Amino acid sequence: PKQAAVMAVFYPGKQDETRFVLILRKTYKGVHSNQVGFPGGRVEEYDLDLMHTALRETEEEVGIPKKEVQVLRELTRLYIPPSNFWVQPFLGVMERTPLLVPQETEVEDVLEIDIDEFMSDSCLIRQTLSTSYAKNIDVPAFLLGGHVVWGATAMMLSEMKDILKQAL
Repeated sequence: PKQAAVMAVFYPGKQDETRFVLILRKTYKGVHSNQVGFPGGRVEEYDLDLMHTALRETEEEVGIPKKEVQVLRELTRLYIPPSNFWVQPFLGVMERTPLLVPQETEVEDVLEIDIDEFMSDSCLIRQTLSTSYAKNIDVPAFLLGGHVVWGATAMMLSEMKDILKQAL
């Protein structure tokens, strides 16, 4: 499998509410086309480690400067069979509201998710989806920012939500 890393970055919104960023990927010929995920991507040979990959990719995809993110912890590494990737998620925070700039070639839209929306049970849904590798599958998902978030990203979000509930 190939190696990748993603970053969940929490930051203060314009009204001092806590937010984190997700991206809507561009439509392309691939298994993750037009899906919502965390900023991140594949390990490059010049990356120092997986955390460096997550920080570098987050800066490239949404413009959050890697030097401004304090990485708090790793989440559980996940294997994604359709794309044959091991993905290492990280959780980080920054002290200011970032200027989010989507990478034109990979990111269709940047989604700023309010933590209150995320922590509400009303964002948990079930959805029937068809993908390039499965038809009419019923999946647990999140409805965030008007988008259905499922699969590996939903698994990462579930773990993140559990961690936040324990901290509160």
